Amino acid sequence: MHDLVDHPIVKAYIAHNHFGAMLDMEFQLSDPGEIIYHMDIQEKHLATPRAAHGGAVSAFMDATMGVCALSQVVRDNKVVSTIEMKISFVSPALIGKKLIGRAKTIKKGKRIVFVEGEIHNDDGDLIAMGSGTFNVYPAEKAGF
Repeated sequence: MHDLVDHPIVKAYIAHNHFGAMLDMEFQLSDPGEIIYHMDIQEKHLATPRAAHGGAVSAFMDATMGVCALSQVVRDNKVVSTIEMKISFVSPALIGKKLIGRAKTIKKGKRIVFVEGEIHNDDGDLIAMGSGTFNVYPAEKAGF
């Protein structure tokens, strides 16, 4: 949603997320509680001559689900942090492929948000599935 992308906390998150920038991750907010993230697998992501390191894919999943959870609480001047995350790797993320991460909120409470995510490549192959639990807290505690 356009107004979420323009929200000051979302803008500040983008400006301060140096880790996401280093991995060349970019997101689009469609609706609160739904997100689409993109990352092109490059040489810097690789663990083998052809496939990305699981840590790069895990970071991408965490970012995808985390921004999904953030989109649920940002209008209340809140942010989130990951409490727990599970990921299942289904197929390798190969160099030159674009990864598309999608996540949706399963349940939002006052202090906890539950999210599920999937990562596919641009051929439609399922790369990973995940679930996450996120802590909700005031944005000022994170420095926003």
